[in-house]
Amino acid sequence: MHQHQSPELKACIAECLACYQECLSTSMQHCLEMGGEHTEPKHFRLISACAEICRTAAHFMLIGSDHHKHVCRECAEVCTECAADCERIGDMQSCVDACRRCAESCRKMAA
Repeated sequence: MHQHQSPELKACIAECLACYQECLSTSMQHCLEMGGEHTEPKHFRLISACAEICRTAAHFMLIGSDHHKHVCRECAEVCTECAADCERIGDMQSCVDACRRCAESCRKMAA
């Protein structure tokens, strides 16, 4: 399987895994410690959902599922929303950047 993965697919898997890692660590290490807006249910659910859809999209691509395009489309949507919310709250630029890169990569995979 690995030798058949296109460079675009490999790049998207890497972006998804990086975003998963960034959103999960940001929510657990930064948001929980900061409190306030960072731990409001709507934001915390969104950043958690973003981490999970990124992990799922990477998984679908890694196993070679034909459904990865649908998952990537949803992943791009959630990442875009998460980037905007993290930017709104502030002090989470690395998360914003990871979400934007992942969204862009997933949009290409979903096309």
